[in-house]
Amino acid sequence: MPRILWADDEIDLLKPHVLFLEAKGYNVETVTNGADAVDRVRERGGYDVVFLDEQMPGLGGLDALQEIKGARPETPVVMITKSEEEHIMEDAIGRQIADYLIKPVNPKQILLSVKKILEGDRIRGAQVQQDYLQGFGELTARIGGADDAGDWTDVYETLVRHDLGLGGADEGVRQILDDQYREANRAFAGFVERRYPRWIEDVQAGEKPRRDRPALSHEVLPRWVFPHLGGAGERPERPVVFLLIDCMRYDQWLLFEDHLRALYDVEKDWHYGLLPTATPFSRNALFAGLLPIDLAKRFQNYTVDERGDEASLNAHEAEYLDDHLARRHRGDVRVRYDKLVSQSDGTQFADRVTDYLQHDLSAVVVNFVDILAHSRSDTRILKEIAPDLPAYRSLTGAWFEHSWLLAALQELARHDCTVVVSTDHGAVRALHPTKVIGDREASTSLRYKHGRNLKVDTDDAIFVKEPETYGLPRLGINENYIFARGDSYFVYPTNYNRYVNQYRDTFQHGGVTMEEVLLPVVTLRPKQNGN
Repeated sequence: MPRILWADDEIDLLKPHVLFLEAKGYNVETVTNGADAVDRVRERGGYDVVFLDEQMPGLGGLDALQEIKGARPETPVVMITKSEEEHIMEDAIGRQIADYLIKPVNPKQILLSVKKILEGDRIRGAQVQQDYLQGFGELTARIGGADDAGDWTDVYETLVRHDLGLGGADEGVRQILDDQYREANRAFAGFVERRYPRWIEDVQAGEKPRRDRPALSHEVLPRWVFPHLGGAGERPERPVVFLLIDCMRYDQWLLFEDHLRALYDVEKDWHYGLLPTATPFSRNALFAGLLPIDLAKRFQNYTVDERGDEASLNAHEAEYLDDHLARRHRGDVRVRYDKLVSQSDGTQFADRVTDYLQHDLSAVVVNFVDILAHSRSDTRILKEIAPDLPAYRSLTGAWFEHSWLLAALQELARHDCTVVVSTDHGAVRALHPTKVIGDREASTSLRYKHGRNLKVDTDDAIFVKEPETYGLPRLGINENYIFARGDSYFVYPTNYNRYVNQYRDTFQHGGVTMEEVLLPVVTLRPKQNGN
């Protein structure tokens, strides 16, 4: 039976409230002053909730609150007062009260406060589960009927919000959601396979994005960043900072956004990552404003060979960005590009973030989320800390809450600027090994491959016989591309079991899932500057 302590110098007048709580199954003890309340907490302890009247003779409610928190900091305390003065509310809130009620209170108000404190998580969790299960059939129908790019971003956003809400749900409900994710990703891969070549045709014909043809990676800067720079020959009204957070999923962004809503007005849109969803393709294309096939034609230094130095795959992004601006007759833009790889890089960025506002456009690549995904694959302790997706997501959120990136965004919010945040691709948890056959020159990636005469089960992969139809360079005769569907990952028959065990349950990218392809583009405008 939950124990409640209620301190009020007029406790006799509150007898009906006490009887009401007792009838609801609570054990209620009463005292008439703050000193007795403090003594009870110290001597007996174990109270689930303490109600304190703010105005009592002798030791007042605020002073009693301070002593109770000193003795039992974990005890939830509800302050009850006749006063509506703001400074009293602020004092109580500053001392970590659980709730604040204004007299006169009725019994149901008291019961609501108790339930919110003692059973709030359980009640909210039960309601979220109920809402999800009641809407399951409708969401399944939306998945089956999704027929354009906008439909799929709506489906994905709904699934992610259910996923976040069901963090502590029953295992059975989580399994239902996981199965629905898999069903959605199967359908999504089929949708992309049918539509993607047409999207590439539209791009090459100069067609603009629309609901049935989404903005793709190479269109992010011209659509969401460059317009803030003004027209050719003009100075932008305010500096623009573009943050590309490598390997960031939409669910991770929502955790980051929780810390930014008080600082910024947030406007969100979507783009589809170019295939394969990986650095040599979607990320380089984003900075260059070109499809990979056109990148390969324009730049001799462009490479997609993952067997070499990984850094070489994105070594020329600053050059691609400069060329992109020059093609749009914006050679007058003062631009800065930085890639933040280490902790010291990030700390220096946060310490000097106002220096970036001396440029019209600052493009900054943040590598931490990508590094975390790879580190979880390679580090046993990280796998134990983050054994599943909710834990991995929480780990990312905990990093951001205490990160140099949040500190930098907090500083930028004090200035008249525009911040645009996006990503080059997401990541998916690889659980299903799929055998692939190819020659020794084939690429080494786990979620996509390119090479000669590739063979794979097409239930687990999209097979691209003609790379040009996907806007991809053909690097040799008979070269094909394959992209993993769902949670598959590619393993060669040689040393099959070794590599199956090594890469199972790792976060990978390059394939065709909502998590990898559907990517947020977020525009942040500082609130205090009235933008």
